[in-house]
Amino acid sequence: MFLVRASFLQQAGTQKKMKLVVIIPCLNEEATLADVISHIPSRISAITSAETIVLDDGSTDNSSSVAHKVGAKVISNGNNRGLGYTFKHGIETALASNADVIVNMDGDGQFNPQDIPRLVLPITEGKADFVTASRFKDAEQVPEMPKVKLWGNKVMSRMVSTMVGQHFDDVSCGFRAYSREAALRLNLWGKFTYTQESFLDLAVKEMRIVEVPVNVLGVRPVGESRIASNLWKYAARTASILFRSYRDYWPMHFFLWVASPFAVISVLLLSFFLLHYFMTGSFSPHLWAGFSGGGFLGVTGGLLFAGFFADMFKRIRLNQEQIVYLYRKKSITEPEHQDHNIAE
Repeated sequence: MFLVRASFLQQAGTQKKMKLVVIIPCLNEEATLADVISHIPSRISAITSAETIVLDDGSTDNSSSVAHKVGAKVISNGNNRGLGYTFKHGIETALASNADVIVNMDGDGQFNPQDIPRLVLPITEGKADFVTASRFKDAEQVPEMPKVKLWGNKVMSRMVSTMVGQHFDDVSCGFRAYSREAALRLNLWGKFTYTQESFLDLAVKEMRIVEVPVNVLGVRPVGESRIASNLWKYAARTASILFRSYRDYWPMHFFLWVASPFAVISVLLLSFFLLHYFMTGSFSPHLWAGFSGGGFLGVTGGLLFAGFFADMFKRIRLNQEQIVYLYRKKSITEPEHQDHNIAE
């Protein structure tokens, strides 16, 4: 656990007390975890209190004991629940600890903890709600990694950028900072991962998103990534998360895209059917075109009808999420009413 010294607090004077919580989802990271935690900065501008929480997602090595030894708080899932679940658990734990700013990072050594002040700064200055480290924003800082992974990250960034109507260079990096407001509004469902879904969720809720270019190792110093070790599996699961998010937040667009091929086929078949009738005065021998065109037209209508219903459900969901947000905000005591005790 890293904490700000009392002398630094005195220098802070009348600044608003802000607490930082660093959450580290962990699965068998004993080789690198202690080094990551021990290099988290002890002094960060505008931060007067801080702690580190390690979320152990069913590690079978000594990750928990290693984290304890260097002063971190450890919370265990008991068994492997997935990165998405573990991240959500970490956000909830940080909010319950009265965090004003939450940083999440991996314990595998790919991210430099010394970059935390750069991620936190736009939030403490009131310029952002959600800040993500970007591996690709600065061309000179693009890490060395397999070409297929680099291509996949760029494709994913284009997809998410298109969906939310904003340009992002890196939507998959697991080194991020959240304001208390952004954390309270997060409502994620994916158990496999959280990176792309959180972009979509916070963009829909009009949170201010900022990318900060950082130097990141392209590959883990030790072991393999448990998320992207199998690229096909990663792509399939991530696509499923994006598919559901697009369906839920932009239902009319989603169903229009799905209905479009059926509408085009219907128009072509019915046009051919009617043109043949006007030219020959007979439907035969192309009745099949009429029936098929009518069938595709029916599918198109059904999909558009489903889109209208889905749009209604979207409104209900957004209202429910607003209720959840207000409940969280009320049930978790606001940090300014708490004494941020400084542990030695």
